[in-house]
Amino acid sequence: MQNRLVNLLLIFIVFILIFVALFLLRGVDDNSLFSWSWVFIKIDAATIYLFLIAGLASSLLLSRAAIPDTCQIPLLAAFSFAACLPFWNEPEIIVDASRYFTQAKHLEVYGIGYFLKEWGGAIQTWTDLPLVPFLYGLIFRSFGERRTAIQLFTTTLFSLTVVLTYLTGKTLWNRETGFAAGLLLLGIPYLLTQVPLMLVDVPTMFFLMLAVFTYIDALKKGGMLRIFSAVVSIVLAALSKYSAWPMLSVLGVALAVFAVDPDGSKDRRALLRGAAILLVAAAFSAAVLLLNYDVFREQMRLLREYQMPGLGRWGESFVSTFLFQIHPIITLSVLASAVIAVRKRDALYAIVSWPVLLVLLFGIRRIRYTLPLFPIVTLMAGYGLQVIKREELKRFLLYGTVAASLVVGVFAYLPFAQGMSAANLKRAGEYLNTLDVPAIEVITLMPPEPVANPAVAVPLLDLFTDKRIRYRHRFEGSLAREEIERSSLRFTWEYRNPVYYNADPRSLADTPVVVISDASNGPLPGPVAQRIEGRRLSKAFTADDTIFRYNVGVRIYQKTSSSCPAPEISE
Repeated sequence: MQNRLVNLLLIFIVFILIFVALFLLRGVDDNSLFSWSWVFIKIDAATIYLFLIAGLASSLLLSRAAIPDTCQIPLLAAFSFAACLPFWNEPEIIVDASRYFTQAKHLEVYGIGYFLKEWGGAIQTWTDLPLVPFLYGLIFRSFGERRTAIQLFTTTLFSLTVVLTYLTGKTLWNRETGFAAGLLLLGIPYLLTQVPLMLVDVPTMFFLMLAVFTYIDALKKGGMLRIFSAVVSIVLAALSKYSAWPMLSVLGVALAVFAVDPDGSKDRRALLRGAAILLVAAAFSAAVLLLNYDVFREQMRLLREYQMPGLGRWGESFVSTFLFQIHPIITLSVLASAVIAVRKRDALYAIVSWPVLLVLLFGIRRIRYTLPLFPIVTLMAGYGLQVIKREELKRFLLYGTVAASLVVGVFAYLPFAQGMSAANLKRAGEYLNTLDVPAIEVITLMPPEPVANPAVAVPLLDLFTDKRIRYRHRFEGSLAREEIERSSLRFTWEYRNPVYYNADPRSLADTPVVVISDASNGPLPGPVAQRIEGRRLSKAFTADDTIFRYNVGVRIYQKTSSSCPAPEISE
């Protein structure tokens, strides 16, 4: 009894020391979005310590009782969904969301047939694949243009990913490994911030894990339904994002592992079944892509000439990803798992280690490109934790890791995200929804030192307001072509706002005018000043995080009247 208490107390202290060490070494974190060196500038670390101690104490109490097997899946699904709800209050912190919103809105406005016909034509696609924007468009068309509907969808996919991770671990090894792996997905604070965003990374993670689980299930058990499910899942993963393609090579490793019986002989049925699934899925995926060969070819060119060289310029270090953005207990468990698997000569471990080896061997350092592999990482960690025989000790490590990550995510990452200048668009949209007008006119201004085309902010404002947007002002100027081709935001300079924002200027006589510029709230150019004559500034959203080069501010001008309130500035 005394040894048990001592061990639990030591782990409690280790969790505290891990946070202290990371906080002191935060300058090493070079994450491009949630670097600890930025996150804790305005956050009181003492508050984090208090919440961390409370979270660890709660984890210690919960670790005393085992969770019945029948409750594990419902608990994982419900808890993972609830853990993401606080992050629904984030703004759209990554500008890429404007692309996916625009593509989805085309389906909402013009229908499915138009979307399929004009993908890569009137609908700009950059290096995007059609599946996720298509699903977002179906949501808009069915439930209205509501961000909460998208967040409900992506959070559900994350919750299902947690369940799939559990099922994959259970299928490969046992329930304990699966449960640990699923729960440890909540030990990655960066991942939690990405779940509610209108991006393709979390859906890609779901489809990748769906493909891995259904394929392994079909290899082990066979059956037409399982084979069909595996084919469909692989096609969906292949059509979600190009970066998923090399990750799908894990299926080949699974085939090699399951095609050999435990006695060393070849399992001919598993080999034929698995090869047939891969061939049929590859044929269907290729057929879909080749229906629009010219678009596919141009995307391949961009990937080869722009994205691949750019990885070397825009990457983050593995130290940042595997120590700051992923809790160190997970990383240590991954390292332990490799030693255990080698000692056991466990061939099944090759399935989960292969994708991570690809990341390390090819030096893929961009965390958004590795995000779909996080369930694979936690499967390795869950496998490594099984070396701990004391169940209460193991549960405390699991729960403590999740608690520490939730504390950092909710009380550090979330306030930091809400303080980004991207929040100006969210707050402006919410304010516009309170106005008794059906439409607004939007004007974008080029900042003195442009980082991105300001026109991409229009769809993001549209996401947060239910007013009809009319956009007709075209800014002057741009970056030099050489700078554009090297810019991480190159797509913004090649972006053009769709025709559904166009309007007859005569219909805009009395509408509020929304000016989107940088967050400096500087003077307006002459033509814009003339356009707002007879209007007064009613609201300005100019919060600036002073960290990122790209920032956006919003000013709203309304017709002058005796009832018009005094202008307000939102910081």
